[in-house]
Amino acid sequence: MTAFSLEPAQLAWCAELRALAAERLHPLADKGEPGHVNRTLVAELGSLGLLGRLFTSGALDLCLMRESLAYACTEAETALALQGLGAHPVHAYGTEAQRAHWLPRVTAGTAIAAFALSEPGAGSDAAALELRAEADVSRAGRSSDTSQGGRFADTPSLTVAPDGPARWRLTGEKCWISNAPEADFYTVFARTTPDAGARGVTAFLVPADRPGLTGRGLDMLSPHPIGALDFDAVPVTAGDVLGEVDRGFRVAMGTLNLFRPSVGAFAVGMAQAALDATLAHTAGRDAFGGKLRDLQAVSHQVAEMALRTEAARLMVHAAASAYDADAPDVPRRSAMAKLLATETAQYVVDTAVQLHGARALQRGHLLEHLYREVRAPRIYEGASEVQRGIIAKELYARQEAR
Repeated sequence: MTAFSLEPAQLAWCAELRALAAERLHPLADKGEPGHVNRTLVAELGSLGLLGRLFTSGALDLCLMRESLAYACTEAETALALQGLGAHPVHAYGTEAQRAHWLPRVTAGTAIAAFALSEPGAGSDAAALELRAEADVSRAGRSSDTSQGGRFADTPSLTVAPDGPARWRLTGEKCWISNAPEADFYTVFARTTPDAGARGVTAFLVPADRPGLTGRGLDMLSPHPIGALDFDAVPVTAGDVLGEVDRGFRVAMGTLNLFRPSVGAFAVGMAQAALDATLAHTAGRDAFGGKLRDLQAVSHQVAEMALRTEAARLMVHAAASAYDADAPDVPRRSAMAKLLATETAQYVVDTAVQLHGARALQRGHLLEHLYREVRAPRIYEGASEVQRGIIAKELYARQEAR
C-alpha cells in the first residue's frame, strides 16, 4: 500500500468509526463536565476496543482512528489520544511488570493516563527541564519501598545493584499537563543529571497517589482537564524508571514522533468536518439572487479549503507510513505533518466560520465548537515554530552528510 491511497477495508473502518463516534460517543461526550475527565466516555472507548488498538496498531491506523473520531466527536478523539500519549511510554519502554500492572487498565478505560513533560520554563524546549530527580543514597540498593504502610507494595519494581540508586525524590513543577490533576498515573520526565541537557533526563512512571504529589486544574480553553503538578520530594524507585536512567529524552521523542502525525490527523478530521459543513451551507444558502456557492469568491474559497485539507491528509498518511516502515527521516516527516495539518485546520475552520457568518459564532454551533478546539494543536506536542526548527535541523543535517 502506498501513502497516497487507502484500501477499501480501511475506508470502511473509517466510516464505521465515524458512525460510532456520532451515535455512541457523542451523546456521552455531551454529558461530560467541561474541564474534567469523562470517565464514562473513556470506558466506552475501552468497551469498543479502541483503546486496545492504541498498542496493537501502527501509526497509520492511529491516524485513521483519530481523524475519524475527530470528524464526529472531538471529545472522544482527545480522550483516546491522551490515553495513548500517557501510556505509550509504558507500552514501548516499560518493564513487563509495569506493563502488566497498568496497560490492561488503560485498555479497559478504567485508568487514566497522562504525559507530563512541559514545565513553566520548559514548554517546547524539553531539554531545559528543571524538575529534579535527586538520588536518595540512604536508600541505595533497595528495589522497592514498603513505607507509608505498604503504600508501594503493589508498585512494580526492579532489582538494582547494591551500589546503585534505588530511589529518587522528585522536586519541582509540571504545567499544562492534559488530564492533570485527575489522571491515575503520569509519565514524568525529570532531570537526573544536572547540566547535561537532553542527556540527563529520565522518564518515570508515577502513580497519582504518591505522597508529595499534588495538582491543581488550570482554567484553559479546553474541554478536557489541563493542570499543573507539584512534586514535593515525591519518592520513585528504580522500578518506576521507563527505559534507562538519563535516557528519558529518547522516550519523550520516540513518543512524540509517533503521536505528532496523529495530531495532524486530529486536525484533518476537524478540517474535513468544517469543510463538509461549509459545502452544505453554501449549497443551500440563498444570497444575492442565487445560492451562496454561485459566488465565485465563495466557491474559490471552498476549493482552497478542500485543496489544503487533502494535502494535509496525504502528508499525515505519508509520515505515518514512514513511521510504520521505520524510515530514517521520521522526525522530519512527523514535524512536517503536524505543522501542515494543524496550520491547515486553523485556516479551514476560520474560513468556514467566515462563510457561515454570525450563526457560526453561536454557542453550540459545530463551527463555534471547532473554532475553540482547533487552536491548541498548533501549540501542544511542539509548537509550530518548534516543528519548523526540527525540519530545518534535519534538512541541514542531511545536506552536510552528502
